[in-house]
Amino acid sequence: MKSILIKPFAKRISRKISRDSNNAIPDQKKTFKYLIKGARDTEFGKDHKFNSITSIKDFTNSVPVRTYEELRPYIDKMRTGAVDILWKGKPKYLAKTSGTTSGIKYIPISKESIKYHINAARNATLNYIALKKDASIFDGKMIFLSGSPTLDYKNEIATGRLSGIVNHEIPNWVKTNQSPSYETNCIDDWETKLDKIVEETKDQDLRVISGIPPWVQMYFERLIEVTGKDNIKEVFPNFKLFAYGGVNYEPYRNSLERLIGDELDTLETYPASEGFIAFQDQIENQGLLLNTNAGMYFEFVPLNEIHLDSPTRLTLSDVEKHTDYVILISSNAGLWAYNLGDTVQFVSTDPFRLIVSGRVKHFISAFGEHVIAKEVETAMQSLSSQHPISINEFTVAPQVSPPEGGLPYHEWFIEFDQAPSNLNALAAQLDSLMTQQNIYYEDLINGSILQNLKIICLKRGAFQSYMKSLGKLGGQNKVPRLSNDRKIADALQTYKLNM
Repeated sequence: MKSILIKPFAKRISRKISRDSNNAIPDQKKTFKYLIKGARDTEFGKDHKFNSITSIKDFTNSVPVRTYEELRPYIDKMRTGAVDILWKGKPKYLAKTSGTTSGIKYIPISKESIKYHINAARNATLNYIALKKDASIFDGKMIFLSGSPTLDYKNEIATGRLSGIVNHEIPNWVKTNQSPSYETNCIDDWETKLDKIVEETKDQDLRVISGIPPWVQMYFERLIEVTGKDNIKEVFPNFKLFAYGGVNYEPYRNSLERLIGDELDTLETYPASEGFIAFQDQIENQGLLLNTNAGMYFEFVPLNEIHLDSPTRLTLSDVEKHTDYVILISSNAGLWAYNLGDTVQFVSTDPFRLIVSGRVKHFISAFGEHVIAKEVETAMQSLSSQHPISINEFTVAPQVSPPEGGLPYHEWFIEFDQAPSNLNALAAQLDSLMTQQNIYYEDLINGSILQNLKIICLKRGAFQSYMKSLGKLGGQNKVPRLSNDRKIADALQTYKLNM
């Protein structure tokens, strides 16, 4: 009955998505005016003379590009319970997330903005139904592998991970299809939680699963182990759709399809604590449709200008295809010319579809951990200060498919001045230092998604030889502290020290 009722609703939503995609530029202009008017009497609005802003040029002159650290004084005031700081009233939630330079970040989510988070996820799913002309996914269960919905309250503001916050906002008509139970979702320990999810869901009629690929892979492996089936299709014959976001699916595609026993429809989304930026609106073609009518005003800075004091800030009217831009967001959650740290490329400008091309800085996020250079350098510096070791150079890469088998891990390629004898102890301490800095990495380690990092000792002069082979020895050339692929790691295998 639900699937019968949903089909006409899905068609209406799909038509609205199409209309919005054709009116992206006018909608962005309306959103801009709405945001300026809505925040005119806030502390931020007064500080930046919003009452005098009548054009986008006025806005760019009055409101500089900001990172979280630069916006933090306002956010810290909001956390104390102060009202009308970045947006009218208090935020409904603060989404807790890891920052690139700021440690833990607290991203405001207002009562206005949370609706757009939920509606975007709903619209992406309903649009898929309209395209497939099949709403039968709502005749079975939907599994959302998410963080704990347990929230902390301070000054009447609920704080937690975005995935946990969203659990409190799921519409009632979806909750009847949702698995696992709320009680199971609240379990913090991933191994315990996973066992409980498997027990709750192994006999259900699963149609949709949403989650980060490595976590989903672990769930599938445990299901097959517990049920004794050959693949997931034997466990869930009606399984049809995998929805994901935040992590590139391609490295996991072969292993997941092997576990599933068949190819599967996928639905990619681009959610962030700052807003639901984009979602896949076509089944086959590349690119995510920018969410241009959802309380967010977007600007785009050419990647090579992001570190300038006054970079060029483009509107949608100005962007070009296949160019790396840093995406900025101003929103009805109270973010203003906010640098998300992501780089995007438009694959279409009619309508506006994009792909996430990377991060502004070097990073590792093969599993959703968002490890950045500052974290690995701080960990290494701390390690060096506590042990009589001398390090010439190092770089870090993910090992997604260990040749020796077992869980994936982070691989640290280190050139010591003299190779230490207590390598395992150093690796264990280094891992501890990383979990102290990065909550996502800590979750992956504690949840047995990743095993502890491994150190690979390199011969003396290894990095010099490597850079020389690239024609980049000396000058201003530097070895990246970390990378999200195996290009450097594989090249360094030549210089591995046998121990």
